[in-house]
Amino acid sequence: MTRLAQTAGLNDVQQEILSTVRDFVDKEIIPVATGLEHRDEYPTEIVEGLKELGLFGLTIPEEYGGLGESLLTYALCVEEIARGWMSVSGIINTHFIVAYMLKQHGTQEQKDTFLPRMALGEVRGAFSMSEPALGSDVSAITSKGVRDGEEYVLDGQKMWLTNGGTSSLVAVLCRSDEGHPEGTAPHKSMTTFLVEKEPGFGEVRPGLTIPGKIDKMGYKGVDTTELIMDGLRIPANRVLGGTTGRGFYQMMDGVEVGRVNVAARGCGVAQRAFELGVSYAQQRQTFGKPIAQHQAIQFKLAEMATKVEAAHAMMVNAARKKDSGERNDLEAGMAKYLASEYCKEVVEDAFRIHGGYGFSKEYEIERLYREAPMLLIGEGTAEIQKMIIGRRLLEEYRFQG
Repeated sequence: MTRLAQTAGLNDVQQEILSTVRDFVDKEIIPVATGLEHRDEYPTEIVEGLKELGLFGLTIPEEYGGLGESLLTYALCVEEIARGWMSVSGIINTHFIVAYMLKQHGTQEQKDTFLPRMALGEVRGAFSMSEPALGSDVSAITSKGVRDGEEYVLDGQKMWLTNGGTSSLVAVLCRSDEGHPEGTAPHKSMTTFLVEKEPGFGEVRPGLTIPGKIDKMGYKGVDTTELIMDGLRIPANRVLGGTTGRGFYQMMDGVEVGRVNVAARGCGVAQRAFELGVSYAQQRQTFGKPIAQHQAIQFKLAEMATKVEAAHAMMVNAARKKDSGERNDLEAGMAKYLASEYCKEVVEDAFRIHGGYGFSKEYEIERLYREAPMLLIGEGTAEIQKMIIGRRLLEEYRFQG
């Protein structure tokens, strides 16, 4: 275990889980990650291993076959997995968010139907908010769900769907005007629909098409897709929570824990970048000595390690705040913002330490250099996080004139 990024106050079960995950990452992910990433190959064997470890059901309550662990435990596991390969943590994250939304907002029938199979990894979750012209403005969603008897008919195009091909359950946010008169605020006329489908690409059920994978700069291996609904019919009992108009709040609740997850991913990638940088600096020699003995490199390592430690501490604080039952959008926004920005900086410093070799695909840091930018935009850009942080600070520090 490294000295950096330690977490105080963990119980024996949490420590055992983390030790098991860390061993799995070191033995089963790090040795194969770069090869799989270069081939843009889905990590099937790794995912099967995570299923055997129970990671897909880590936070699902024991009554549904899960381990019933906290957000903190989950975030620390994600940090370890992202240290091995960030794409694998993305596969787990979208599944986790859907399971969380079901646990918090689903009807009893929906929980009984999906959570036991999700805990086993038999049902894989994905969630979908974004659209081609949407960006950060969720209120501009144009996808629609219209009631037709005992069914809803869904139409629209969604974008940036992680696990789009491999998932079998997608939580999709659509506009639904039923029961919401014209002029209703956009966020009060949105509904989350639980869409079941077959894994794969093409027409995966009547009215639902998952085109092929989007070719990305990084974050490879995991399938990122569009989702096209054209007359897709789903039963009325697949409205999350059973009531329309609550989708925006349900999704934002899911994104809030997702931001803790993205912060954890940033911590994991930054930690791996530091490990690579400090190791290379002790092997590479210039002017007759290892570059780690040059003051300029020592300064860089000191800055990198401090950023790793600071980001980890903020991520842990945000997770613990949510676990306590308190509102944590301020802490989650700060953690996501800081961890993603520091991750980019630490990875770039490790890249610089590698010199020309960092530009070679033979070195792991090249992969991390392409992966880090995704964290700057995933679960909301830095600008969105600053807006959230600023608004919450004004609530907390309201001027009393």
